[in-house]
Amino acid sequence: MIMDGNGRWAKKRHLPRALGHKKGVEVVREIVRHAATTGLEALSLYAFSSENWKRPEDEVNDLMGLLRGFIKSDIDEFAANDVRLKIIGNYKVLAPDIVDMIDDALARTAHNTRTTLAVALNYGSQDELVRAAQAAAEEGAITAEAIEAHLDTADMPPLDLLIRTSGEQRLSNFMLWQAAYAELWFTETLWPDFTPAEFDAALAEFSTRERRYGGR
Repeated sequence: MIMDGNGRWAKKRHLPRALGHKKGVEVVREIVRHAATTGLEALSLYAFSSENWKRPEDEVNDLMGLLRGFIKSDIDEFAANDVRLKIIGNYKVLAPDIVDMIDDALARTAHNTRTTLAVALNYGSQDELVRAAQAAAEEGAITAEAIEAHLDTADMPPLDLLIRTSGEQRLSNFMLWQAAYAELWFTETLWPDFTPAEFDAALAEFSTRERRYGGR
């Protein structure tokens, strides 16, 4: 899921962008809890891209503060509900206290099997592909299979459905390789207004699509 529209949601209400991001985190909690009841193997959320560092420093700091709060308040629930947390992207460049919190959360949920929640932090798909190709080259031939084996998502199931909110219809450097044959679903709804009912609607439409993977 590309969770887009927090800033526009706040602007429409004449609120600071920080409150839009805060509301967005509340929706993340609601959607993650709901998704765990649907039987999904994995849910991936585009939380902070490698390009988001270009945003104003105060906005980046607000986002990092929300990340700290999310991990502190939700990791016990993940552990109790058999949810495995996974991070894609280079989170090691974040503030040391955040890195420590993430490492602890990953360790605590490593053996959970009900569902995987993959959070993209400091993630950019082009960077991921470069890293994967370099790793493949060090081992031998650069093949599609070798690149896929070194992607951040190598231990996850294939990407079936990509959802983007807020009316934008682009991938924004998110899972470019993985989305090769994924179904795309776009909604005008801003992320802070996204609901479990709309999530279910996306899944319902996905179930009606015929996937041919280039065949007839």
